[in-house]
Amino acid sequence: MYFDTHAHLDDKQFNDDLEQVIEQSIYQGITAIVNVGITMQSSRRAIALAQKYPLIYASVGVHPHDAKSMKDEKHWLELAELARQPRVVALGEMGLDYYHNFSEPKVQQEVFRRQLALAKKLELPVIIHDREAHQDILDILTAAAKEDNNLTGVLHCFSGSWEMAKKCLELNFYISLAGPVTFANAVKPKEIAKKVPLDRLFIETDCPYLTPHPHRGRRNYPGYVKLVAEEIASLRGLAVEELAQATKENGFRLFNIHQTEGQGLV
Repeated sequence: MYFDTHAHLDDKQFNDDLEQVIEQSIYQGITAIVNVGITMQSSRRAIALAQKYPLIYASVGVHPHDAKSMKDEKHWLELAELARQPRVVALGEMGLDYYHNFSEPKVQQEVFRRQLALAKKLELPVIIHDREAHQDILDILTAAAKEDNNLTGVLHCFSGSWEMAKKCLELNFYISLAGPVTFANAVKPKEIAKKVPLDRLFIETDCPYLTPHPHRGRRNYPGYVKLVAEEIASLRGLAVEELAQATKENGFRLFNIHQTEGQGLV
């Protein structure tokens, strides 16, 4: 009974066999998936997938790579309209990426802040992308939380330190781990996996990227979230069933999904 809380099944890598990928995911025990938008176009595709498949939910947002595309007010009106659609459970993927800097940092920050403000207005949780921007992410989230202490969300594929994780937890955020926690040299993710309170932990694939060991280098898919769960359960000394149930309940709680939903039917 696994919940893959962050996937990109609308990616072109799934164009030829999406039906089979979803069926195989269900066979592997996946009962819910959040398909995460990264552009306006992919956000629309995420909604379409969620409308077609009962186990899929959508998140809509603009990744920091594409922050420069949000120049026109009509784009913000469209994003708000997409966020109001049925089966949209979060706003994002949003945040900062100073590794690639495909958009200027100041532009990324402005678009990040504005998406947070939209999420607060719509009372939606947020999905945060953070790559080599830890301090600015913390600063912006801290300021946003001071304005509205109901702001919540998840830092997906968390790559920061335990000190950063503690601050995010204090801000009412969840921490999500993906395939890198299974890598032999993943010191920080393994530490996080051991220390984050069980009721604040998510698991994800970020598929088709970040494929866990021993399939690293191949295309990722939601069924591999089991490998993430198994690694974290081993690190914590838990049964994998307990870890899977807890992380599923966490995801349902944050995304306001009722337990009768997302039962994995195509």
